[in-house]
Amino acid sequence: MINEHENRNLTSTTSTKKPSVELLVISLCSPLLVGIYENGVLKEQLLSQKHASEALVEILENTQKRYNITSVGYANTPGSFMGLKVAYTILKVYTETLGVEFWAVSGFSLNGGGAIKANNAVSFVKEGDEVVLKRAVPASFALPPTLKSLAKTHETLPDYIISAV
Repeated sequence: MINEHENRNLTSTTSTKKPSVELLVISLCSPLLVGIYENGVLKEQLLSQKHASEALVEILENTQKRYNITSVGYANTPGSFMGLKVAYTILKVYTETLGVEFWAVSGFSLNGGGAIKANNAVSFVKEGDEVVLKRAVPASFALPPTLKSLAKTHETLPDYIISAV
């Protein structure tokens, strides 16, 4: 029979510590991209063609089983209004529940400063410090190889650039 002291020792020696990671979510358009970063370096990339409302909870749940999530960031501007709203709501509740850092970055920092699709006719285009709507071919998003060069902010509310209709 194992006494309480032996049980504690057995548990602590057989359990493995999950690696600590940060997540970066890009939900501004399809596909949904999630980067898993260990020590600030991209370790794994997850991709889903599902809507953020379907995929994000599943991805977070599966990722939490394998890793200790220490912070979560997302692209909060500009892009799909619904993708922004859904991602913000899910990630805000998730990070508040876990008590981990929540941060945001501009979508332009994740596509080389290129155009971001607004609708079928126009895209968001960054011109200097201003964002305008114009006809332009949207650039693809990519997860950066590291998080160190990103301009993170704790102003995490979605920034729609233009008023939602």
